[in-house]
Amino acid sequence: MLRILIIDDEMPARHRLRRMLAEMPAVHVAGEAATGHEALRMILVKAPDVLLLDISMPGLDGMTLAQMLQEQASPPAVIFCTAWSDQAVEAFECDAVDYLVKPVRPGRLEAALDKARYFIARGSGDVSGTFLRSTLGGRVTLLPLAEVVCLYAEDKYTTVVHEKGELVINQSLLELEKEHADILLRIHRGTLVVRNRIRGLEKSSGGRHYLVLEGSDERPQVSRRRLPAARKLIRLLGG
Repeated sequence: MLRILIIDDEMPARHRLRRMLAEMPAVHVAGEAATGHEALRMILVKAPDVLLLDISMPGLDGMTLAQMLQEQASPPAVIFCTAWSDQAVEAFECDAVDYLVKPVRPGRLEAALDKARYFIARGSGDVSGTFLRSTLGGRVTLLPLAEVVCLYAEDKYTTVVHEKGELVINQSLLELEKEHADILLRIHRGTLVVRNRIRGLEKSSGGRHYLVLEGSDERPQVSRRRLPAARKLIRLLGG
């Protein structure tokens, strides 16, 4: 059951969110707040799992509130609900789980809550440890790391191969490797793979080695330098 706190200075907006939430399973509205300061007090008392947070509020605005919450050891998941579509990048810098533009639609709200559940289930205090984020073309997209298969360096960007296709992000392989060292393995100068996706190793007639990965037909090449580490991991995964 998700405990949700609705924070918006406009009563009609709060009531609309409450009505939509009433139609959704496994959610509970723990309370409503009309200001950022009121929200801070309620967070301490109600201990919500998720905040549906407006950005533009008088006094303590939503963005500042979210930044303050980042200092907590286990902050609630933040879903921004705003009338403005041009603050998404800044919102995700505050580790927001999602960014909804008003009028919020039930389908988008439900999808955002699913992301919040995933974030909470992973037990992470940092959303960047759960999702890869693309901000290219003025559009923000979150991809659960659990869906990623492998990643390729492409000029200044990185192409992420996942279960449903591909996504281009503006993080380098080096940044990703450092951030997710326990999840990603470098198998080539320009390639990372998700460790628990590895299912085997194939050798071509030309003597090159390629990984077999679960969830994709992708077969990334393993460099000679990285081959011993790949073989060792395959032995470990195979028990």
